[in-house]
Amino acid sequence: MPAEPVDRRRPCGGSRQGPADLGHRGGVPPTGKPLSGADLALLRRLVLEHKSAERRLRFPPVLHLGAPGRPEVGRVVEDSSSDLDHALRCDLLEAMLKRTGILARDRPLMTWLTRPGPLDVQDVDLTWLRAVTTVTGETERDLAYVVVTRDGWRDPRTGAGRTWLRLRQR
Repeated sequence: MPAEPVDRRRPCGGSRQGPADLGHRGGVPPTGKPLSGADLALLRRLVLEHKSAERRLRFPPVLHLGAPGRPEVGRVVEDSSSDLDHALRCDLLEAMLKRTGILARDRPLMTWLTRPGPLDVQDVDLTWLRAVTTVTGETERDLAYVVVTRDGWRDPRTGAGRTWLRLRQR
């Protein structure tokens, strides 16, 4: 007689790791490595700053470069008249990195893309992710990359993210 299959589903109230739950409970990405409280606070602050600074409903996507907890050191505005291909995106990002002092590798840097709309993955997210990944490999700098909207943030590499219905200053 064959053995009965083992049911490995969690009981009601157990930990879920479904697609609708990625990154929403404590900011745990699917890789299993949880984000620190400082990282979560920084990402919340990025969303709050974007929400308070950008009042328009329609605006161009903007790639930002900066160090956590410090002012940004560079930005690239991608309006409808700009025709940025992959090589130009990489060149712009490398130029901003050189401006920050690429030799100071002890300072962590982060890139974030602010754009309108929902946090669903869009083409512009992936084109900038490709450029960030290329520059990361060329410069041997580990650049974090997240997408920020008025409602929350998402890491397109891992799917981790967080949204708020009413985000307020604490």
